[in-house]
Amino acid sequence: MNFKQALNNIKAFAFDVDGVLSAGCMPLGVDGLPMRMINIKDGYAIQHAAKLGYPIAIITGGRVEAVRLRFEGLGCSDIFLGASNKIVQWEEFLNRHGLKAEEVMYMGDDIPDYEVMTKCGLACAPADAAPEIKAVAHYISDKKGGEGCGRDVIEQVMKAQGKWMNSSEAYSW
Repeated sequence: MNFKQALNNIKAFAFDVDGVLSAGCMPLGVDGLPMRMINIKDGYAIQHAAKLGYPIAIITGGRVEAVRLRFEGLGCSDIFLGASNKIVQWEEFLNRHGLKAEEVMYMGDDIPDYEVMTKCGLACAPADAAPEIKAVAHYISDKKGGEGCGRDVIEQVMKAQGKWMNSSEAYSW
């Protein structure tokens, strides 16, 4: 199945944060924790997809509570912080929502994402992902991590399914 065909089968989204929804280079706060900047266009697409009923998982090795607050506020159904072996949280997400692996798009950028990307239905990567990740990706966005790559893939899925601009929810934020 090619990329465009696979878009129609997607029922849920899962994302890494660092290097995907935030840039790979982050300033440190006074507490020594990295401060993440999340692209507002990614945020819009995530909340839009959540409003239309797509389960959305955040699976990150980071442990910063601000990440949980941001993505809860956007309507993400499942947020896994401190994920050292992401396949465990991936399987929990699938089981919780009765999903098959082939129904979920996952976007990752580095080695901790590799195993999930080899099992998901649509493996996506930002333009600046690690070479090993690009090698297993079905789609590589032209956007870098933190620069709208999340919106890129959500928008493509929803457009393929006729859901991007076909709802009153499309215009609310």
